[in-house]
Amino acid sequence: MQTRRVFLGVFLLSFAAGVHAQWKPAKPINIIVPWAAGGATDQVTRVAAGELEEALGAKIVIVNQPGASGSIGTMNAMNAPKDGYTWTAGAPKQLGTYPVLGLAGTKLSDFHLFISVTQVPIVSVNPGSPYQNFQQLLEAMKSNPGITVATAGNTSSGHIAMEAIVKATGVKYRHVTYDGGNPAVIATVAGETQVTTQLASEQAEMIKGKRLRPLAVVGAKALEIEGFGTIPPITNWVTKLPSVDTAFGIVIPKGVPAEVVAAVEKAWSSRIASSEKLKAYARARSVLFSPMAGKAAYDAVWPTVITDSWIINDAGMAKVSPEKLGFPRP
Repeated sequence: MQTRRVFLGVFLLSFAAGVHAQWKPAKPINIIVPWAAGGATDQVTRVAAGELEEALGAKIVIVNQPGASGSIGTMNAMNAPKDGYTWTAGAPKQLGTYPVLGLAGTKLSDFHLFISVTQVPIVSVNPGSPYQNFQQLLEAMKSNPGITVATAGNTSSGHIAMEAIVKATGVKYRHVTYDGGNPAVIATVAGETQVTTQLASEQAEMIKGKRLRPLAVVGAKALEIEGFGTIPPITNWVTKLPSVDTAFGIVIPKGVPAEVVAAVEKAWSSRIASSEKLKAYARARSVLFSPMAGKAAYDAVWPTVITDSWIINDAGMAKVSPEKLGFPRP
């Protein structure tokens, strides 16, 4: 009897593994992009979706649902039927910071994470501005708290970058928010705002076209943009700046059938991890191609949840203390 049970258990595990590997979507998959079209999330999600369509043999529909720092679209995906046909996309670290802001009760562990690229913000100004380098802008912001900075909204990558600068330098600014990184960048190009701190992928084309003047990468390493040159790191002027790198990818709410997750994991390792289209996107947009999934993705994102949560808290925006959520101060 015991031998029969062991055999049956092995058979069921083998059968389950086979089912997981064989999942084929029976209808289109919706990926909710919780930001406006044209921004960093929208851009990379569309490239990844094209690769996944071929790998999974299914149509993938991108649905833009911007609002409330991405939490509206994210919660729509989380509250959708757990049948595996509704995913969302973006910067997974925000899944952990929404509770700090009182926007949603999500946790990073509520989702299966699939990372494709990692990005850094850039401090850029309108070419008509008088600021030729970051030091000049920094001095101006110290004397004029009304300089306008465009971002994709509260807790967006651009906003976190600016708050990290505030924390390190003590400057003040006037925050102007938009429903996505692309509108924020366009606002600075048009002269509607003076500065933007959005991500490299959202600024690259405008920088190459000399419609934005980049002053510094918000990080410790210089950034090379094809067709432009090298942008110096902000650490040339500001020390002790917390890391504000942002991983981007696709996330699937937990509770979906296991075979769905297994199929996407397989597609991520076999197609996304070697995607020439995503590599080309990364080169063209000056971002890091960094495919990972599962525990590796979680381990990469978790420290940024902690950092961002305390930046939000120290900026006076927290509705719930990170400490109450069990987030240690970095």
